[in-house]
Formats: sequence, C-alpha cells, structure tokens
Amino acid sequence: MGDFLAARWSSLAMLSWQVDPALLLPLVPDGTELDAHDGTTYASLVGFRFTGTRVLGLPVPGHRDFDEVNLRFYLRRRQDGAWQRGVSFVRELVPRRAIAWLARLRYNEPYLAVPMSSQVGDSEVVYRWQAPQGGWNALRVHPTGDWLLPDAASRDGWIAEHYWGWTRQRDGGTVAYRVEHPPWRIRAASASATEGDLAATYGRVWAEALAGPPASAFLAEGSPITVGHPRRLPRG
Repeated sequence: MGDFLAARWSSLAMLSWQVDPALLLPLVPDGTELDAHDGTTYASLVGFRFTGTRVLGLPVPGHRDFDEVNLRFYLRRRQDGAWQRGVSFVRELVPRRAIAWLARLRYNEPYLAVPMSSQVGDSEVVYRWQAPQGGWNALRVHPTGDWLLPDAASRDGWIAEHYWGWTRQRDGGTVAYRVEHPPWRIRAASASATEGDLAATYGRVWAEALAGPPASAFLAEGSPITVGHPRRLPRG
C-alpha cells in the first residue's frame, strides 16, 4: 500500500524536561505504557523543518515546505516479544490549515494551525509560533561542537530515536503508525531556552512543567523520513 507521507525532516531542535508521570498517565493511549530513561520520564518540545513533503506519493503545491513544533512524551508497547518505542503528542503546531486538517482527519492527531517562522543557522536555531490567544512563543538552541551519532543507550540517544507514533482516538481506541528514518547525528547545545507565555499554547499545568532550563537540549541533523498508514490496535 506504500507510505502515507514522505518528506525530509531537518534541524530538529529538541528540548526535554523531566516531568512527573502523574501528568502523563491520563494521556497514555490504550495498549501502550509510559517509557522512561533510567527511571525518569520526559516531555520534549521539538521544532523542525519539513521539506519536499509528499502525501500518497504526490506533492501538494504550497504545502511541501513548512515548520512544525510539537510537544511530545514517550511510550512503549510490547509486540512479538520485543519493545516498540514511540511517542504521543500533547500538541502539534504547523502554519498550514490544510496540513492540520488532514492530520486530524487521518490520525486524530492534536494539530493546530498557527502563524510560524524559523531561523536556522550554524550557531543558532529558533522556531517561533503565535499562540491562539495572540502572544508569540519560541524555542531556541545554540548548537556547538561537531555532529556525532549518540550512543543509543544515552539519554540524548534515547530521546532522538523513536520509530512509532500512538494516538488516542475519539472512541478510546488507539491508532499506531511507523516512522522510518536512519539514526540521526546530533550537536549538543551550549544554551537553550523557551520564550513567551507557554500557558497561552499549552495551558498552565504544562507551562509549569516546562519552566526552567531543560534537562536535555540538542540539535538533530534529520534525514528523509516516511510515515506509514495508521492502523488500529486491538482494544485492551
């Protein structure tokens, strides 16, 4: 049947905070469980560039190149005796209404279309978005050093490498989809920050959870990716 979507993801600015599992448990899709690294649960703000996007193999004029910022947390699922590792999303922001509409329709993903901009350079990467209430937010990293492939067992390697998405559906079920890409090289960040009132985008509880400096911050190089068609998981 082929893939649903193909594109290149690049300049992935990843900021991650330690969060209380109690904040995440009500959001866990049926059939999955919270994942942790060395006993600690994390949530991440991720800003990146989509380029060369194709849906069902076809380019969509005016919707091939755009930014995305998402807030995600980490899950796992036991399948055929092995762990699948993936993510679920609290909110995904894009600048095109048609993209948000299609993702909500096809996957029930929590997409929202808002004005966005980005600035990608060798020493600074910034992703900005306008919150629904009108104020502007941003995430910013200052990468340093060489591109390196992280140890998959390290915290940064664990954050960067997830190959499944799981999404709660309106009827309480879960949709799963595979994301294919090679491992990504990363650059550490010497400084990182969020700007603006995150409560205007994510609500007060999440703004408090993301306050202060992140526990992990880096820039991932990215690569071509494919996103598979959604499929329903068995209930329970």
